[in-house]
Amino acid sequence: MTIVAAADGSALGNPGPAGWAWYVDDTHWASGGWPHGTNNMGELTAVLRLLEATAGIDDDLLVYCDSTYAINTVTKWMAGWKRRGWKKGDGKPVLNLEIVQALDAAMVGRRVRFEWVKGHAGHPLNEAADRLANAAALAYRERREPEAGPGYGGEPPIVRAVAAMDPESEEAIPDQYGLDLFSDLDAGLDSVDAPVSDLDRIVALERSLLRDEVRGDRASVAGLLHPQWREVARSGRMWTREQMLDAIAPIPGGCDLEVVSVSEVAPGVVLLVWRGSDDRGATLRTSWWLRDGGEGGAWRQYFHQGTAEGG
Repeated sequence: MTIVAAADGSALGNPGPAGWAWYVDDTHWASGGWPHGTNNMGELTAVLRLLEATAGIDDDLLVYCDSTYAINTVTKWMAGWKRRGWKKGDGKPVLNLEIVQALDAAMVGRRVRFEWVKGHAGHPLNEAADRLANAAALAYRERREPEAGPGYGGEPPIVRAVAAMDPESEEAIPDQYGLDLFSDLDAGLDSVDAPVSDLDRIVALERSLLRDEVRGDRASVAGLLHPQWREVARSGRMWTREQMLDAIAPIPGGCDLEVVSVSEVAPGVVLLVWRGSDDRGATLRTSWWLRDGGEGGAWRQYFHQGTAEGG
């Protein structure tokens, strides 16, 4: 049996209020979006959410897309990007990296065929997905939540696992071609001809959590934290993921990161110990990073703890 679906994205302003949607029929569909995003971000996320929604079903999947970018990303470019340590052929970082890595993991073991269809040309599934994606973008422009839809199995889908965004945020996505949350993480690591090591990548991801542009963007932080993330702060306070996303902000005066040790203690599990220095003094910090989706999946911080050094 083959599941036949359409996936589409929409952005009002590109970047601007953005939406994504996939559609099989009136009882199997989902949509979501962000207050600020791009069309390409929506196109990729629509495919990703469709793959996730149908992951437990042993059927072939036929996906209609009006985006050659989305189709080529999955069918032509992604394998080469992965071999080069998630760099493009010209050595530049891959755009929409977190979404692309999640797509790479979601495609493992799946039987998926993509077909391009012309947008706004009367294709019934494409028109339905387009309508839902536009409705999601309009909802965010009007500062309200879009309809999530029934999903595939009747339960509303998780719509923010890759990049949740604050509905009140007025920050525009800086990249005009697509959301690239961590485009410069690999800068200065391995050459384009050699894969970036997981340990180097973890250090780069940890450093990104100290950067003002990441800490000032809820979407960027959400993309780095595991859904079950917890922290024991320097003060001894326990933080949940949602509490951190609501409270995180740039660090006054910045913070330096000095690596003490970094090691892969089990497949897909990395322990990073580092020393941070800010206006409160030195803090020893421990971060556990887990790789979602097995080999090639995205790394996300699972647990973090800070201890005042010498205290």
